[in-house]
Amino acid sequence: MSVCICGHDHTEDAKNGELMSEGRGHGRSMGRAAFAAVGGFLVLNSFLLEWFFPEQPFASEVSAVIGAIVLALPIFIAAVRDLCVGRVYMNELVALAILAAFAGQEFREAGIISFFLLITIIIETRTASGAQRSIEELLRLTPHDAHKKNADGTYTDVEAAELSIGDVISVRPGENFPVDGEIIEGQSAVNQASITGESLPVDKAVGDEVYAGTQNLSGGIEVRVTKIGDDTTLGKVKEMILAAESSKSPIVRLIDKYAAFYTPTILMLAMLTWWFSDGDMNRVITLLVIACPCAVVLATPTAVVAAVAAAARLGILIKNITHLELASKIKTFVFDKTGTLTEGELAVAKIRPVEGVEPAELLLVAASVESRSNHPTALAILRLAKEVGIKVTEGTDYEEVHGKGVTANIGGAPCVVGRTKWMAEQGIVIDQDETEVIGMSVVGIARNGKLMGMLGFRDKIRPEAAETIKELKAAGIRQCAMVTGDRAAVASEVAKTLGIDDFQGDCLPEGKVEYVENVKKDSLVAFVGDGVNDAPALAAGNLSIAMRAIGSDIAINSASIALMNNDLRRIPLLIALSKKMSSVISQNLAFGMIFVVGGIILSVFGELTPVVAAIFHTVSTLIVIFNSARLVRTGENITLAESQQEQTK
Repeated sequence: MSVCICGHDHTEDAKNGELMSEGRGHGRSMGRAAFAAVGGFLVLNSFLLEWFFPEQPFASEVSAVIGAIVLALPIFIAAVRDLCVGRVYMNELVALAILAAFAGQEFREAGIISFFLLITIIIETRTASGAQRSIEELLRLTPHDAHKKNADGTYTDVEAAELSIGDVISVRPGENFPVDGEIIEGQSAVNQASITGESLPVDKAVGDEVYAGTQNLSGGIEVRVTKIGDDTTLGKVKEMILAAESSKSPIVRLIDKYAAFYTPTILMLAMLTWWFSDGDMNRVITLLVIACPCAVVLATPTAVVAAVAAAARLGILIKNITHLELASKIKTFVFDKTGTLTEGELAVAKIRPVEGVEPAELLLVAASVESRSNHPTALAILRLAKEVGIKVTEGTDYEEVHGKGVTANIGGAPCVVGRTKWMAEQGIVIDQDETEVIGMSVVGIARNGKLMGMLGFRDKIRPEAAETIKELKAAGIRQCAMVTGDRAAVASEVAKTLGIDDFQGDCLPEGKVEYVENVKKDSLVAFVGDGVNDAPALAAGNLSIAMRAIGSDIAINSASIALMNNDLRRIPLLIALSKKMSSVISQNLAFGMIFVVGGIILSVFGELTPVVAAIFHTVSTLIVIFNSARLVRTGENITLAESQQEQTK
């Protein structure tokens, strides 16, 4: 938010959309701590001089005056800075209270008030910057140097910023990857917890992708650079975290809207208090101190920072804080099947050629037609063809119809591979009994307009999928639905296994959008997909969650929330974090309002002293900060379980 509390301005700390640097935040806190230590010692010294040397009141008074000035100086500077830019806000209330104490020659009282308020600022600054530093640790994992391979095979240490796409670098065991790239030599285990939130390492070999900020654990490998700088996955993660941190929730926007009226109102109340109390400045000072609503102003930002930090640690990236708030209100979840509820790694499980066609011939035509496609069924066909030694025949006129199939001219004959329903629409007779491959995804293969046979595919259901659906329903989700391009028979079996309430099979991309739009008429909907083939449906949901976002610009850009790993358990965790954050914000606001309103009433009737008001001010701020800090530990049970699983291996 724009301005925080007495003397601390978050806008300056996050200027130009950047998180406050560790050095700058730490330096400011140390500077204020120095003022607090020196000023506090001088004020304490004034009491000691008065007690031990009562015959020398001048020395005691000088120590109190200097101490009060030292303590008040940072607060006065902040107030003057506000006035210079035409802003009247919380800082001025505290400055006026201290000035009033000076005017009444209550120097020790002014010093004590300044001391407690300065301690409040230091605690808030260290807490806020500490949470931000925990996020920065995630973002600062990219090494500054890289071992670049030269044309003659030697290596030169260069700055990572000097690397270009296509360069080859060497990454040794224990080092972090400076860029995104593809392994071209060697194999290793890679710790991707910094991005995905998973503690288990991932085995990587030639052809696999690696990402900036992740750690090479076991083997030396060579990597061809594919992305650099802000284009890397870690760069995208940074952008999303910064966007979430700079976004404002509705309650913060409301506070900002009426903040400009708060200080004038309190000043008018202070004048009335002075008038009706026959000039009792103690009441006025107390009112100005207690009216500084630090607890109210901190209620939302501290909870937001803690929640975003917890989510980032778990590999849950949130673009806007309103998306996290919305998650607690979702009543319906719609899941894509392939790659979301299932592993997305299809395998050919059945080959059914028609009479007169050999299985090898059927597979040859299917692989040749699908040779240029990246669809999961195409990859499964090509993988099987390679395993059995079938060499793909080069064809012509390749055309892929999204969500339906592929056509090509192979050996001079027009061939089709795709969904049987689509093939039937083209006049190809489908007379094979599909009940023989129930529970499988099926594609047909045709040549010269005649069916050659069918291939059946199986996709493994994610082991945590059923548990996730169960946890979502326990969390208050009314309906869990599924949409898929697979046949209704396959969808029915998956839905039955997982406890899905409703499903729709044979669903083209536009059909998924239509389904989501229909469900939105009755409740808020979250759509969960892989972010690649589901971009239209993701855009249609009230909330969109992209799985497997690591390395995928499409997934990161198309969704409100991106999961950097494939663990569906992060989704119930997201709902729990959202509800917990909303609850903490409500608690903070309620406590802050009770403290401010109650304190103002007590001060008006003379039931509080300025020093007690300053102490209460500090205590209330601490309560809000520590209450918000509870959010940082959200999800520790999952990460702990993953760590234990790794240790038992």
